[in-house]
Amino acid sequence: AGDLYLQIKITPHPIYERREDDLYCEAPVDLFTAILGGEVSINTLRGQGVLKIPAGTQSGKTFRLSRQGMPKLNEPNKFGDMYVHARVIIPENLTSAEKDLFEKLAKLRQAKK
Repeated sequence: AGDLYLQIKITPHPIYERREDDLYCEAPVDLFTAILGGEVSINTLRGQGVLKIPAGTQSGKTFRLSRQGMPKLNEPNKFGDMYVHARVIIPENLTSAEKDLFEKLAKLRQAKK
């Protein structure tokens, strides 16, 4: 009888990063939802969830979802948290009408200063 040595490699998850009992992920937020507020759909370990985005949300803002992380070791009824980083998506390939509206909005913002 000899010794058995095992080497275990944990592959990173494509969506979540785990830190202890907490999970971290990103959620794409369209520009209009970031500015005006609204909701975005997110995946949690327990299925689809909804994240409420307040008006004026900046890219990189982190939201904490209590008890949506991993089960705590030796306490299967307690869970860590999930931290969701908002990633604001800037629209590409604007139509001329959309570009005109953004230019008008920019002028309105400059007039306020």
